[in-house]
Amino acid sequence: MSTSSLSRIGRHVLIAASLAGALSAHAASDADLPVPHHVAVASNSAQSAEVVRTARRYAAFWNTGDEAYAKLALSPAFIDRTLPDGRPQGPDGPLQASKGFRAAVPDLHAEIDDLVVAGDRASVHLHFHGHFTGQFQNLKGNGQTVDFQAFDLYRVKDGHIVENWHLEDNLTLLKQLGAIKP
Repeated sequence: MSTSSLSRIGRHVLIAASLAGALSAHAASDADLPVPHHVAVASNSAQSAEVVRTARRYAAFWNTGDEAYAKLALSPAFIDRTLPDGRPQGPDGPLQASKGFRAAVPDLHAEIDDLVVAGDRASVHLHFHGHFTGQFQNLKGNGQTVDFQAFDLYRVKDGHIVENWHLEDNLTLLKQLGAIKP
């Protein structure tokens, strides 16, 4: 399938997901979901629309810190397959991570640069940015710019992320925070 066909299908699925969100009980929150810069979807199906909407809800959680989005996106049986040391397994893990990171970067925002959907999987390229004005471990921020990327792979079932594999550009982040020297 050509890139233009995938992009066209992706746009149709994004529109369908937006319309479905407008009809849901969470219409007000779905209207505020981040819109991916690029979308590629393998099939124009209800499942694809559901996966797109779920990925956008989880991105909205990282963009805003609003736990309601995480609760909409994550299954109660959520498993983090790349769980960092010290983070609890399950939905509490991302909630704890967001709170801790927002204490360091209160104006944190996340954008979806790329979203690729096939079957029950979503591959998401996230771009985080903000300013380090708070506290991170033993470091105090001085307003430094924070700008780093993350890549996630979600498995979605019944409109919720049940598994997540993720990789963040922590080297760039730690340099920006001043935790390691460039």
